[in-house]
Amino acid sequence: MSNTLDILDCKGTRVGEYVIPEGVMIELNNEPEKGLQAVHDTVVAYLAGLRAGTACTKTRGEVSGGGAKPFRQKGTGRARSGSSRSPVWVGGGTIFGPRPRSFAKKVNKKVLRLALRRAFTERIADGDVVVVDQVQLPDHKTKNVVSILKNLNLADSTVMMSLPALEDQAAVVCATGNLPNLVLRKSDNVNVYELLRFGKLLFTKDGLDAFIQRLA
Repeated sequence: MSNTLDILDCKGTRVGEYVIPEGVMIELNNEPEKGLQAVHDTVVAYLAGLRAGTACTKTRGEVSGGGAKPFRQKGTGRARSGSSRSPVWVGGGTIFGPRPRSFAKKVNKKVLRLALRRAFTERIADGDVVVVDQVQLPDHKTKNVVSILKNLNLADSTVMMSLPALEDQAAVVCATGNLPNLVLRKSDNVNVYELLRFGKLLFTKDGLDAFIQRLA
């Protein structure tokens, strides 16, 4: 597997070559299983972290009512009952119902780095990583980004575009905001789940430099 990627301009013309440093990619031929478990654990932790954990039910001590005994103890022919808040009554409390909790799972830094390396290596092996020298737009119009995607043959794919910083890229942020098949991410925030989720990964050269620093 090659450790070089073509660098394109916004018109799709090759303008250079990007060499991925040694130690970043995993040798899939020699170590086919390396990092698979790390990817699984990291994706599970990421999806678990998205869960709100706000589901809540009331116990018999929290529902309203039930201050008096519903009916007398004997003589009615019914089973005795001391409170209408009992879980066996309609409108009563809930037994073992959900309570607010955190679903967060911890992932060690080394495991996260290994998972990123594995996911990134697989996407390169599949030819799904595209590198452009830079993204410069004349204005905030979406048609400029659409034109770039067409030039790079990415118009029909779901795309994650990664830049080293977003603070000074107001035009790019505005122009990509209403494209349903494109998501803009800062290089420091690219995660394993999104590396695997999108059909194509579009990096600027500086954005890829910043991302690879996380893998070294």
